[in-house]
Amino acid sequence: MLTVATDPAIGNDVVGGTRVYILDSHALVRMGLRELLEEAHFQVVGESGSASEASSRIPELHPDLVVIGAHLPDGTGIEVCREILADNPGLRCLLLSSYDDDHALSSAVLAGAAGYVLRQLPGTTLLEGIRKVATGESLLEPGIERKVMEGLYQAQVNRRHSGLNAQELRVLALMGQGLTNSQISEETRFARTAVKVQVAGILAKLGFELRG
Repeated sequence: MLTVATDPAIGNDVVGGTRVYILDSHALVRMGLRELLEEAHFQVVGESGSASEASSRIPELHPDLVVIGAHLPDGTGIEVCREILADNPGLRCLLLSSYDDDHALSSAVLAGAAGYVLRQLPGTTLLEGIRKVATGESLLEPGIERKVMEGLYQAQVNRRHSGLNAQELRVLALMGQGLTNSQISEETRFARTAVKVQVAGILAKLGFELRG
């Protein structure tokens, strides 16, 4: 459950007009986020509880920022974030996580998101993270993306019986370079739909579909 408590003194003029889309499988979380954001003068343009609905609505609504739950009934927040960023490179994504650990950090990096925030944080703290991302800041430490991806890739290469095949390792390496699904498609000459399937398979094998 999201704790809603806002502080009107925290820079409302900076975020006025920022268009936000909320994607989370829990209706109560979406309701709490909407209340939190609207009280802080964000413009919530839409919300949904599934990846499929979000993928069709986000291009139509043109949000500036998408707040995404890490685990969805029909996919992961990582996959959704990567897909929408491929078509909308100026969009900002922020993952909601239940955990503050390396797994959550890796999820944000794999997604190409500006960071992650804990869904159980007090409203004022959560709002501050959202506000930073909305104004162009990243919640990730400089250079952390490369370190995380190098660690994931090297761990797979070093495994005697890696769960990833050669093609998947190549795609993982390209993800580590910050390439979107469209860019990976161009680099590998795989169809974008094939890249999407491979990314989903990589995430599943690495265990990123198991937690929210």
